[in-house]
Amino acid sequence: MLAALEGVPARVLRAAMPGWTEFARPEQLPPSGDWRHWLIVGGRGSGKTRAGAEWIRAQALGLAPLAERAHGRIALVAETLGDAREVMIEGESGLKRVEYGVKPVFEPSRRRLVFGNGAVAQIFSSEDPDALRGYQFDAAWGDELAKWRNAEACFDNLQMALRLGEAPRGLFTTTPRPLPLLKRLIADRESVVTRMRTADNTAHLAPGFVTAIEARYGGTRLGRQELDGELIEDREDALFSRAAIERQRVAVAPELGRIVVAVDPPASATQRSDACGIVAAGRAADGTIYVLADESRTAAKPADWARAAVALHARLEADRIVVEVNQGGDMVEAVIRTVDAEVPVTSVRATRGKWLRAEPVAALYAQGRVRHAGLFPALEDEMADFGPDGLSGGRSPDRLDALVWAVTALTGRGGEPRVRRL
Repeated sequence: MLAALEGVPARVLRAAMPGWTEFARPEQLPPSGDWRHWLIVGGRGSGKTRAGAEWIRAQALGLAPLAERAHGRIALVAETLGDAREVMIEGESGLKRVEYGVKPVFEPSRRRLVFGNGAVAQIFSSEDPDALRGYQFDAAWGDELAKWRNAEACFDNLQMALRLGEAPRGLFTTTPRPLPLLKRLIADRESVVTRMRTADNTAHLAPGFVTAIEARYGGTRLGRQELDGELIEDREDALFSRAAIERQRVAVAPELGRIVVAVDPPASATQRSDACGIVAAGRAADGTIYVLADESRTAAKPADWARAAVALHARLEADRIVVEVNQGGDMVEAVIRTVDAEVPVTSVRATRGKWLRAEPVAALYAQGRVRHAGLFPALEDEMADFGPDGLSGGRSPDRLDALVWAVTALTGRGGEPRVRRL
């Protein structure tokens, strides 16, 4: 198609081709308001590069409505100079590809891209932050910020160079990684953050790609980061390692000798209440524990979580329900009995803090003796953010509590009194 357009006058091409704002997704267009940094955080193939190239093209040429005026001096920063040229300039969604009229000219010896109106985009590598010294710009585009080699120094030098014009701005496109710089930028009051998922751009990807990649990585840490554009990080003092959970994950559990459903009920059922943790696990012949389900409920009334627990018990053909009674005493068991009077119930009572109860279970994970049969993102997030303060994300780790009770019931570990069978 592009070859067929060679020789066609630029004014004819501009009239015939739809403008970027006519077919771009809303999240690919710059936000309104007064901002200094625009962060596009998204999955691979989500359309980040195209959005970056179109925004820079509009800034260079002064194309409304994306730009109020032409910007004469622009910085393009990538992990390496090769990335700046191969992705930002000459890539499938690069600056030379999005221009259907007079294409900008890349001058390799001077490491710059010159537009038809004389605007210049200079390329830089994160490997050499000092190369930005001495330059000044009125716009910038930094691609794959989370991959930059010397991210802090490079970003600082770029900020000092963004000093031309009335309101110099920078766009940063990246697949997220839990880097201090990226986290600071997201939290910065002068930043606006746009998020994208790979699935949002299905129409422009190879047929079947999203379906295949979601089937393999959907819900995993890698998939949530690289496809959904989520910023996922482990708490430094966390008791559980997300990497260990990923490493030991299986698609399907083997034949299990005993299965339990553990319930950690909340004290109340308001919107601000803790969740009701409902987790099922089973034990294989070799002693390995397999986590089978997380059916936890938020703001659930007692009858609702009781029905969910009993339904999970029936679906998995579990041996019994293990329920913590610290919050409600005999009432907790009574609620379950109103749903199914015959279901086997074991009451347990916590005598130690959450951290101490969870430590023996974390040791089993570290030894590879607990595996997740499937994906449980909410539970795993809680585990990866559970620290010595007994909280996860500033809240009670109710899913984790249920998990601990399930594993403890299957192993007899943890230093808690033996559970009472009813």
